[in-house]
Order: sequence, then structure tokens, then C-alpha cells
Amino acid sequence: MAALRQTFASSSRLTLHHLPTTSTPLYTYKFASTLAQTLSQPSRFDNIPSSTTYTAPVQESKGKERGSHIAPAPSTSRRKVDLKSKKAAISMTPSAISRLKALISSPTEPKLLRISVKSRGCAGMAYHLDYVSPPGGRFDEVVEQDGVKVLIDSKALFSIIGSRMDWRDNRLSAGFVFDK
Repeated sequence: MAALRQTFASSSRLTLHHLPTTSTPLYTYKFASTLAQTLSQPSRFDNIPSSTTYTAPVQESKGKERGSHIAPAPSTSRRKVDLKSKKAAISMTPSAISRLKALISSPTEPKLLRISVKSRGCAGMAYHLDYVSPPGGRFDEVVEQDGVKVLIDSKALFSIIGSRMDWRDNRLSAGFVFDK
């Protein structure tokens, strides 16, 4: 069929010419409300005026047929997820790793450190470190580097992602610093 016509309203008409002709069968569908049925099948909805009637090429079924509906064939191209190439949420400097090893090493019970955010002052948020027992929280992100495991709270993940954790010790202060 060389032309496809659709009537959108009584005053406007759109006509498309020079459509490619195909060898696939052509079916006419009538849309009444949300129901689409082939016109060749008798139906109780034939007396309902249609808002749009058009003729279009239809490809042969590649999926499972269920009554008059055709389920689409499953996609052959699947996204492959490589979990090993996942980048860590934070990176740690060697001084931070040595300090974390000293804090976590306990002969009595194994401990992990969890990084979270707390509301603090006018700036809004401050990082907070807590001891937790394994396996940690349900939605915590686990970061492991050089044998040290650190948990990141799911609420803190957005603000800490891509940061570098460092241990700085000078005359005035000592503590973990998160550089973005």
C-alpha cells in the first residue's frame, strides 16, 4: 500500500506518501477506546465509532501466540554485567590503611568500621565512624583495599562516592580526612 492515512480530527488530516511496499501481510486495526482488534474478526465492538483507523504492515509472529494477541520474542542481546570491574566507592591512602588496621585489630572479637553521615552545624553533614560487628548493615556498601574492610552506610554513599580517605597526623590535630 502506497499511502497511510490517519484522521486526527474532523478539520485536520495527515497523509503520508511514499511508504516502502513490503511483502509482509497487511492487517487493518480499529482502535476503539483501548481495544485493538482485527477487523476481519466479528466482534461486539464493531458498532463503536473508531477514533483512528489505519492500515500498517505487520511482521510475522516470532513470539508465543495467545489468542489474538502476540507476545514479543525475547531479546537476544542481553546486557552483561561484570561485577569484577566495579570501582570502589572510596579509595584509601596507605596511611589510612595502616591506621584502620591498628583500629580494627582486636584479639577478642572481629570489628568493622562503618562510615555514615550525621547532621552537624551550619554546613549540614559530617562524616561519622562507628565500630560494627560483621556482617554489618543490610544495605551497606563494602569497600575492601589491602585487607581492610570498611562499610559505607547507604545514606552516606551519595555524598562520599569518589572520595579519598586519608589519615593526617600533625601537631594540631589527628584524624581521617575525606578529599574529593
